[in-house]
Amino acid sequence: MAHLLVIEDDERIRTLLIRSLREAGHAVDSAGAGLAGLQNAIDTRPDLVILDLGLPDIDGTQVLAMLRAVIDTPVIITTARDDDPSLVAALDAGADDYVVKPYTAAQLDARIRAVLRRTRSERGEREPLRIGGLSVDGRARQARLDGADLDLSPREFDLLLHLAEHAGEVVTKKELLTHVWQQPWGGSDKTVDVHLSWLRRKLGETAQAPRYLTTVRGVGVRLAPPAEET
Repeated sequence: MAHLLVIEDDERIRTLLIRSLREAGHAVDSAGAGLAGLQNAIDTRPDLVILDLGLPDIDGTQVLAMLRAVIDTPVIITTARDDDPSLVAALDAGADDYVVKPYTAAQLDARIRAVLRRTRSERGEREPLRIGGLSVDGRARQARLDGADLDLSPREFDLLLHLAEHAGEVVTKKELLTHVWQQPWGGSDKTVDVHLSWLRRKLGETAQAPRYLTTVRGVGVRLAPPAEET
């Protein structure tokens, strides 16, 4: 079973999709417009999005681009014609697959399972990230420091994971707000500062006596091994 999000403006099609996908064992959320679907995806982090290109408020390709800016959820495009130029643009923008209307529930479910197998396999090949004595496992959502489990909140883990994925680089607060808080349109730097303070405490350090997290004033923060471990 997967958690799916259907973004489709045609109420009849949307209702049929929800029913058939639930009968196939999936959990399904839905939205009838692009911006509502985008907000739902950010809030609920579905396993896969089924996205219609012809939406009433915003073009489906734009929705895809905004999704890709904040989350890496797989996306299957639905379209009326397989020679539609917007389909090519959507695939170029990062759509994982597409189906052409009319399609059967079985065809769509087969595409969903294929895309999820592929993306889960790709993610499954990733080993835990190691920075000095710190280990961050994105698949298990587990972090360990010097062999001991770290008790992190979901947001603290997301913050640590993003920094670990960019270890050695200075990551700006704007980037953290975009990728960790899903606020590409702006947010409060204070939110980042507070969570960094909490994360530092759990890593056994402070901003004045950093071990793993170093603030680069006016730029951002860098996660790197302690100097004696490099």
